[in-house]
Amino acid sequence: MAYTGSMEYQVPTVSVDEYRETGFTILPSVIDTGTLEMLREESAYFVGYTDAVMDAKGIEVMGITHRGKRYFISNRYRSSTRISSFLFGPLMAEITTSFLGDTVYLFNEQWVVKGADQGMKFAWHQDSGYVKAFDPATTHPPYLTCWCALDDMTEANGTISVLPHDVLGTRDRILDHRREEETNDLVGYRGNESGELVTMSAGSVAVFSSTTMHRSGPNTTDGQRRVYLAQYSASPLTSSNGELWSQAVPFVKQGELVYSKKDDLDELTVSPRIRQSMPAELIKSD
Repeated sequence: MAYTGSMEYQVPTVSVDEYRETGFTILPSVIDTGTLEMLREESAYFVGYTDAVMDAKGIEVMGITHRGKRYFISNRYRSSTRISSFLFGPLMAEITTSFLGDTVYLFNEQWVVKGADQGMKFAWHQDSGYVKAFDPATTHPPYLTCWCALDDMTEANGTISVLPHDVLGTRDRILDHRREEETNDLVGYRGNESGELVTMSAGSVAVFSSTTMHRSGPNTTDGQRRVYLAQYSASPLTSSNGELWSQAVPFVKQGELVYSKKDDLDELTVSPRIRQSMPAELIKSD
């Protein structure tokens, strides 16, 4: 049973079938114009906020974020009054339940922004590879990535390429990843496969499994390449020692929306590791 609420858009069965077979699918132009503009505004704010943090620290690189070139800004929706309406709204309920079933948790959310002219590539990887790098004994089931395009996605501005599951046998397998010293990227594949290039219009959503191998090219255009990435799981994802890995914010239960802002920061919802990375004012207000 999927989402049971009122939603004009419905994920096509053919898209679900494609996801099951290959590990990815594209949902064209599903985000409305008003929401798209809101997400762009929020993106600008959080990029500016991240620049200010790096200025204060006197650094140009923070993890896999490289100032002006590439930004990965994670778990900041609680600092916004608007983003939760999208993350936990009817559209995402329809999308996530179509692929995960009738119970859904938010696992992670982040901005992925490539700067104009100098936006860096991102190496071949599985999203689950970043979990395995910190927890080599992990056996977690694949989670769902919703790669929401805030701009038209083209080869020139650094869109993603994906490898269908059968190319490397990744349906239920996390490959070993090695860190690339100059970028801090984790690299899961160094072969000759070029993958399938994903081109789509702003407002579209690329949906793929956390075990799907993908990469992105550099941005050579004069505009930013902006993506809002939301990841969801069918059950709380725990590490090999049984502790919560990241987040498990209840979103949908038995087809009904259950998200509640008042308890989305408790210890059953957010792991200590993620809490440590949050702005102090959020933790203090908990």
